[in-house]
Amino acid sequence: MNIAIDMMGGDFAPLEAVKGLHQYMNGNGAPANILCVGDEIQLRKLLDEYQVISPNINVVHAAEVIGYNEHPTKALKEKPRSSIAVGFHLLASGKADAFISAGNTGAMLVGAMFTIKAIEGVQRPTIATVIPKLNGKTGLLLDVGLNADCKPEHLDQFAILGTLYATNILGIDSPKVGLMNVGEEEGKGNALAQATYPLLKENEQINFIGNIEGRDVFNDKADVMVCDGFTGNVILKMAESFYDIARHRNMHTDEYLQRFHYENYGGTPVLGVARPVIIGHGISNATAFWNMIRLAERMIETDVCGQVKNSFAVASL
Repeated sequence: MNIAIDMMGGDFAPLEAVKGLHQYMNGNGAPANILCVGDEIQLRKLLDEYQVISPNINVVHAAEVIGYNEHPTKALKEKPRSSIAVGFHLLASGKADAFISAGNTGAMLVGAMFTIKAIEGVQRPTIATVIPKLNGKTGLLLDVGLNADCKPEHLDQFAILGTLYATNILGIDSPKVGLMNVGEEEGKGNALAQATYPLLKENEQINFIGNIEGRDVFNDKADVMVCDGFTGNVILKMAESFYDIARHRNMHTDEYLQRFHYENYGGTPVLGVARPVIIGHGISNATAFWNMIRLAERMIETDVCGQVKNSFAVASL
């Protein structure tokens, strides 16, 4: 298994990426092969300093970095030697089985869409986020920002993608799928919700339990929560603010509130593309990078992308 990491992406790169790699190597008896993509001089100095020395680690030189304020498509085209562009080349060529970055989110999404490309049959790839449940379990919310405007068919596919991810990565057996809405009754909601409901109801690939409301996000009513990216992003940012408020008021030591810290999940996967692509938070620290590597391992081991491909192939018959 070969995992490529953009070591130059993130506010604290490449230091935190190296420290995260150090955590991963020290805590894993059989680590994956890691391709560290970035400035070779900086990386080798830090790898030596933190004694991250292993035959499983290889440095792949990338002379350029795509900044956060750069236009994603333009930057990828004009900076072919950037760490993100090189990482996607490794992934597309089969030299890497997964690619991780906490760099420019737009560039990562453009690279995933146009370098790796969507699995045949997937109309819109999506990004998902893990939601801590009050009972200690974990749920999945999607889309959370990639697709602000959606059609009913897109949400129907998000439900399939979320179900496959929840089953294989989160270990949830027959995950319950709920449609985010303003009421529980069938027929509630805007035009998108009303048109999506019958599609989900007839979808034999998912365990649809009906509409869910905002108050259901953190309880056990649904494991996979489906909505358009505009709604999902609002929910995500509000959930992230819970932890910020708790930390500000010195309440963040609460066991449940601690689960809202981004570092616990590392990054978010782009679902519906042909190979595992994981996008980390711009402020990712060592623990976040460590968890992103572990998520990449899990996605490779379960071949979740292959399962998505098979699922959509069956659906097209």
